[in-house]
Amino acid sequence: MAVQKPSVPKGTRDFTPVEMVKRNFIFDTIKEVFTRFGYLPIETPSMENLSILLGKYGEEGDKLLFKILNSGDYLSKVKIDLAEAESGKLASEISEKGLRYDLTVPFARFVVQHLNEITFPFKRYQIQPVWRADRPQKGRYREFYQCDVDIIGSNSMLNEVELIQIIAQVFQKLMVNAIIKINNRKVLLGIAEIIGEPEKFIDITVAIDKLDKIGIGKVNEELLSKGISATAIEKLKPIFDLSGTNKNKLESLRNILKDSEIGLKGVEEVEAILNYFETLSLNTELELDLTLARGLNYYTGAIFEVQSKDVAIGSLCGGGRYDDLTGIFGLKDVSGVGISFGADRIYDVMEQLDVFPKEIVASTRVMFVNFGEKEEKYCLPLLQKLRENGINSEIYPESVKMKKQMTYANNKNIPFVILVGENEMEKGVLNVKNMQSGDQSEMKFEELLQKLS
Repeated sequence: MAVQKPSVPKGTRDFTPVEMVKRNFIFDTIKEVFTRFGYLPIETPSMENLSILLGKYGEEGDKLLFKILNSGDYLSKVKIDLAEAESGKLASEISEKGLRYDLTVPFARFVVQHLNEITFPFKRYQIQPVWRADRPQKGRYREFYQCDVDIIGSNSMLNEVELIQIIAQVFQKLMVNAIIKINNRKVLLGIAEIIGEPEKFIDITVAIDKLDKIGIGKVNEELLSKGISATAIEKLKPIFDLSGTNKNKLESLRNILKDSEIGLKGVEEVEAILNYFETLSLNTELELDLTLARGLNYYTGAIFEVQSKDVAIGSLCGGGRYDDLTGIFGLKDVSGVGISFGADRIYDVMEQLDVFPKEIVASTRVMFVNFGEKEEKYCLPLLQKLRENGINSEIYPESVKMKKQMTYANNKNIPFVILVGENEMEKGVLNVKNMQSGDQSEMKFEELLQKLS
């Protein structure tokens, strides 16, 4: 039998212990902030019925869904001619389930399904992986974690402001210098109206959303290919070139959108959020960016995106207001707003900036050197006491050469190594070696406990 070369599917990764410790630091920081603001955790299955997922993310999103083949002899039930089958039609015949594309649509399904068990406004957070059949590239994976926080069942703009506070706190704690971009889908709808293409609103937003990825030239090409006139495209340019302070942009927008009721409503909402923001002394920049569109169709109001000021990697966090996501599941007129942190990109930024705290990588703080059976029996109760006092500790499992045991401690970045031989046992002391400085000192167990606590 040929030896198989081990590999993982494109766009997925293994995580080493060192990477996992750092990833958990991100998850724990985000969780801590979510909890501080009164959000509670839920989980939903990795797979959903395709009927739940299809049609919620737009045409492009539907293409990126990972579909799961039905179990058993799935082809025997196909009623169409395979030779002439169109892939989309065939897929719906042979797969009823798909891996979740995001956490927001499953959340909407969850809310409707558990209506009698939850209290509105319902504040939840969810940290789980999602899957997209995207072309893998730097900062873009096929399997990645999202950390979502949503509040549903309230129209209040205070919710948007709370999400801005959450973003500011998370990135401050993670030592990432971030800028929050804000826009409103009503403003974009108003723009589509005044350039004379309101029915092409979705095509316009999907194209604009790619601006930072493909550039203005390619966006214009896409708009033309969707049947948007060259005159309308020309009218878009000065709008997206608006500069100056948020106040200046709002003034210009009010003038541009004076004939669009929905557009002016969007301007009013943006202004309300900016006014709240000014009352908070957050160490974060909030910028009105009219080129921010968010490609997903379910957004209806404020939309957000967060970028690192120091590393060019795309969006680290994004989200917005959706007025009727639960409507597709039969629960009408329930408004929600939420954001999603991309843990994988945040990890990449923190790695590049070297801002992970050094001490989190060393999960073991103390290692006992193993000198033999008698010493093991002496050290085990001490080891137990250290662990009971919340100190991560271990003993080398075999009494092998000292060099091998020290190399192990070094490779794991263990800061303290304890040597207990016959001499130490007789005196009732521990010989403690600081692996960073190389200093060795004798101390009683209680002293060690005090030092480490």
